[in-house]
Amino acid sequence: MKRRRGPGPEPEPEAEPEPDRGPERGCLRTWAAHSRALVERWTTARCGGEARRQLRDEFRELLLSIRGLPAAVPALPLELTVLYNSLLFTVGASDSAVKGEAKGIRQGLLRVLEACGACGEDLGMEELWEKVLQEVTVEELQAPLHRLGALQAAWWLAASRLGSVAGLLQLLSTAEDLGRAHCSEGQNKLLAMIKAWQVPPEEVSLPLVQSAKDLKEILCTAAAFLQGLQELEAGNFPAALSLLQEAAGGFCSKNILAQIYTCLGCCAQRMGKPQTALQHLKRALQVDFQCLPALSHVAAVYHKLGETDAELQALTLLYEALGKNPPAAASSSPYFLMRTEVLVHTPLLTSLLRHHHPSEVKYLLAQRCLQDGRVADAVEHYLDFLSLLQEGLQQQVPLDGSSALPRIPEVFLEAASALEQAGRHQDAITVCEEVISRTTDLIPRVLRVEERLEQTESSLPEPELVGGFLSQKKESMCCLAWRTAGYLQQGWAWAKLGESKEAVTQFSRCLNDLLRVQLHGSGVKQTENLQPEVEVLQKIRLLSLIGRGTQFLELGRNKEALLDFQHSLQISPGDPAAASYLVQVLWKMNRKEEAAAQWLKFSQSSPGEDGQQPGQGRPLPLYLVSCLEQAVFPHSESLARSIQDFLGAAAQDTPS
Repeated sequence: MKRRRGPGPEPEPEAEPEPDRGPERGCLRTWAAHSRALVERWTTARCGGEARRQLRDEFRELLLSIRGLPAAVPALPLELTVLYNSLLFTVGASDSAVKGEAKGIRQGLLRVLEACGACGEDLGMEELWEKVLQEVTVEELQAPLHRLGALQAAWWLAASRLGSVAGLLQLLSTAEDLGRAHCSEGQNKLLAMIKAWQVPPEEVSLPLVQSAKDLKEILCTAAAFLQGLQELEAGNFPAALSLLQEAAGGFCSKNILAQIYTCLGCCAQRMGKPQTALQHLKRALQVDFQCLPALSHVAAVYHKLGETDAELQALTLLYEALGKNPPAAASSSPYFLMRTEVLVHTPLLTSLLRHHHPSEVKYLLAQRCLQDGRVADAVEHYLDFLSLLQEGLQQQVPLDGSSALPRIPEVFLEAASALEQAGRHQDAITVCEEVISRTTDLIPRVLRVEERLEQTESSLPEPELVGGFLSQKKESMCCLAWRTAGYLQQGWAWAKLGESKEAVTQFSRCLNDLLRVQLHGSGVKQTENLQPEVEVLQKIRLLSLIGRGTQFLELGRNKEALLDFQHSLQISPGDPAAASYLVQVLWKMNRKEEAAAQWLKFSQSSPGEDGQQPGQGRPLPLYLVSCLEQAVFPHSESLARSIQDFLGAAAQDTPS
């Protein structure tokens, strides 16, 4: 039987369990579980390559599923966490530099504003962040927003937007954080702000593929590295050194640490501290011997110090290392998706860390040996290098001006010079013939060089520099210099073989080719304002006249020799070799009073150092150095004694 109710109000019905609110809450639980499963797959496998890309795609699909529902505050912590993980995999899967704007971050911030009943579609990213962090005060969203802010800082850091990073950190930091940042006297402001920023703790229910704490450490290292490079490029070397040292003590891989030490070495070298530079560069190689740019910088430092043996040893090691283990692109870290190397990518860093092709190193070995007088070694290296041309060398080295290689005809001429100095005269003639034959059709019949040689490149006639190549006129002058240098070297080679007539023929061909250049106004007088190409052509003309004059002397054609030496002095007044040969030929022609007068004139003047005429500020191309040495007058002391005896006898015969 039912009990009868007593008098009084009707009791309220018992509360029923709250419904599950449809599919939303169930979906969130499912999506959260899916997110945890994806993170677990990453943390257990630390996979790379295709597996990373698959995880990236799955995170993207999960994010799209979550965004299929209207933005709501309860769902935002999960959504922002999935977005954070998705963006990290976007970076880690591509294993390339962070570029552009992180569109996903903008969409995430707009979803936050939408859930809070606000709008920010028309705002830029900096204004959007300011609006979100100032207006959204929901406690549950603070940690996800801080983590997303760390990612935004990474994107802006990669774009060198340091002011934007500092502004965002100021918004993310508490007053206490900012107080700590300001307390660091003398410390870099941005680094102080990053270090003072308090990283939100991780949530067990919403795991991350890379913790915000690790990301903060990477931001510190990248900020120090990036600013160090900026100071290095600006020439502020003490500041650069301090920032790079800060980066070296940061959170990074061995690969990046070796790069930082390499940059420290380059900074010390530019500060004029070669020994310190060597210490940093050797430290880079100790950390990672595959950081071969450090080895090339070691060779450069030894070159500056004049320590040729050490330089050649470093270049040899570099060549061998490049041959055994060609440098590959840096592989992605098995532990971190966001890394220092994807945030720091400047033109200066690319330049400092450029890997040389083995052929470039082989050329440097040949060049250094030739410059140091190690002729046999130079010949061996040059011949090895020329054999590499058969392998399509021009497709293997950069064409942007960063290569150590000169133009190929110059290399041939240097090789011919080495062969000539090694006594292989016929081989030198053959190599020069290759240059002559390949440049014949590239030179116009007449080359006009205008009077105002001091004009800038921008005022030269069209065509201007196109695609990194010289203007047509400049290119033609280069080709003419190579061709005439080939004849010049052949002339000296035939002279060494005792074939004076053939030598005269080659010197004459050189001089005839040089008649194509029409110099107007100041073209004959050498000044510092002359274009380098004109200086080289004038030097070739001088050396050819001296060379032909010496061979006329050998053939007994003294009058023709006299004309060549006189012409030489018109081109280069005071040149010691031309002056000495002029005195000699006058002496041989029994014009002793003229010879003595000329000798007194030149001995009392001040010739340029090392036989260089006054006013010439640029060094000669390496392929002309041996020709310059061969043109030196070999009988100075004996001729001087003869003239002094003549003058002494003349003084005694003169009545007092």
